[in-house]
Amino acid sequence: MQALLDAIETMTPGGDARRIFHGRGGRYPGCEHWVLDAFPPVWVLTSFRSVNEDELANIGAALQARWDRISAPGDPLNWVYQCRAAGSTETRLMAGAVPEPHEVTEQGLKFLVHVLKGQNHGLFLDMAEGRRWVHDQVVQWHSARGTRPKVLNLFAYTCAFSLVALNAGAEQVVNIDMSKSALEIGRQNHRLNGFTSGASFLPHDIFNSWGKLTRGGPYDLVIVDPPSYQKGSFVATKDYARLMRRLPGLLAPDGYVLLCLNAPELGVEFLVGGMREHAPELNFVERVANPPVFADKDEERALKVLVFRGNS
Repeated sequence: MQALLDAIETMTPGGDARRIFHGRGGRYPGCEHWVLDAFPPVWVLTSFRSVNEDELANIGAALQARWDRISAPGDPLNWVYQCRAAGSTETRLMAGAVPEPHEVTEQGLKFLVHVLKGQNHGLFLDMAEGRRWVHDQVVQWHSARGTRPKVLNLFAYTCAFSLVALNAGAEQVVNIDMSKSALEIGRQNHRLNGFTSGASFLPHDIFNSWGKLTRGGPYDLVIVDPPSYQKGSFVATKDYARLMRRLPGLLAPDGYVLLCLNAPELGVEFLVGGMREHAPELNFVERVANPPVFADKDEERALKVLVFRGNS
């Protein structure tokens, strides 16, 4: 646990939502189950195995001691514990309170999060560099071509990519996800940031919506960020291939695809080889580096964010 305690000793208040400690990368022996995130003004500690109350008390004492040194007098420590062990899940407010609504920031944009409900909090922190890439790509597209790109955001969740693209100057973003509740948070995120036009929200099954999506295209950028395994929605080993086959028909000439996958058991070649087989018209360009705090002792197991480009 010492590596986690050391990270607590260097954490700072405020700022953007971010990961503080990433034991899941396997670089800290004995801490592989621990994750600590900042969703200001709340700290969220997650364990992927069951832990005892003494361990939680020690971590809570470390958080309080650090908070006493870095916070303004009278500011309470707010922290949440979530256990995600197989067969034993819980979320517990350990101290302080969680704002409602709870707004956090990233690169000047605001996002609604919900750290006391469910396992996904509304903003995936490991995708920060993917969002930065989208921002830079939209800016570069506009600068080089004098046109504003049209973006398709598949598996949009709460539409973070959409916010980034519109903020960078995209003409239009089409967001599609099966979850109406996630898309509703996406709508709220757009209003929160002052975007009242330019985005559409389709609560549909992607695999039953190809005709509608194709008629709405072609798109200059297609973002694909599916769950790795979600029964009834998407199973990477089964569904990614049929999704890849559809991409060339959605993409404008010389357009880009951002292909994402967070499945430790599937390496980069699963995506690169799959695209080579099922969408040979699209060429691999690069892998977007993950945020440094998410470094993994085996990068093949880490989040994969890959860029492909169509032929002009």
